[in-house]
Amino acid sequence: MTETHVVALCGSLRDDSHTRKALRIALDAAEELGATTELLDLREWDLPVFDADDEDAGDGEAFREAVQAADSILLGTPVYHGSYSAPLKNALDYSGFDEFEKKTVGLLCVAGGSFPITALDHLRSVCRALDCWVIPHQAAIPRASSAFRGEELVDDSVRRRITTLGEEAVKYARITPDPASMESEENVGADD
Repeated sequence: MTETHVVALCGSLRDDSHTRKALRIALDAAEELGATTELLDLREWDLPVFDADDEDAGDGEAFREAVQAADSILLGTPVYHGSYSAPLKNALDYSGFDEFEKKTVGLLCVAGGSFPITALDHLRSVCRALDCWVIPHQAAIPRASSAFRGEELVDDSVRRRITTLGEEAVKYARITPDPASMESEENVGADD
């Protein structure tokens, strides 16, 4: 069996990002099962606001290649106004079916407040439109400032959710997805 490669896209630009910390926990769990991993920290990529007339701007091509090389993809975001972050949306705009179709995707969100679920629902819809297979288990971290002390995650139930996400990214990396979703047939891209 070939080695599984899991990448995580961190949609937070903050230096002390709880999203980044949580994704590293998920990636560590994937490594424990023998996967290779890579954190695609969006702070380190030159991805100007996406312009379909200039899709290879900045690091666009290299970013797409890094995502396409993955067997499983973890999407991590802070919750902003009940949804996912603009940097993650922009990164997803640089990607498409070539990078995501029939891939296993895991979702993680981090909130300062107590209700982070809508961001996960929004990401799940995007992934359906890209014809991904989204892991049913998802990880949400409400009240993130109390879940972490510095770099350390101190909430054991949250740690288990995040670890499970990383493990399932490996376990389901080669799942055979269902036939194309109805949403993907409607989302044919900018060429039409």
